[in-house]
Amino acid sequence: MNNRLYVGNLAYSTTNESLTQAFGEYGSVASAKLVMDRETGRSKGFAFVEMETDADAQAAINALDGKSMDGRAIKVNVARPQSPQRRLQRRWWWRSRRLSQQPLLR
Repeated sequence: MNNRLYVGNLAYSTTNESLTQAFGEYGSVASAKLVMDRETGRSKGFAFVEMETDADAQAAINALDGKSMDGRAIKVNVARPQSPQRRLQRRWWWRSRRLSQQPLLR
């Protein structure tokens, strides 16, 4: 099993510290990374938490999946690795977006 967890349906007020504290009750937390929107600086509503061991990760999934955190029922799963195809699609999207925003040379 993978000890990296996906945590979804988070409130915008959730912080890395509150994630570390909540998951720390079920084992040792290696890292907690709340994903932020680049443009607004606000949370996107999901995070990745890495536990020290697989047993700690499974304990956190069993205990926290569907539980309320900051007024919302969170979803906790084992994180899937990003597919190479998705990574390539995102790279092309950013490149085309960046090129479309450049001023035209006259």
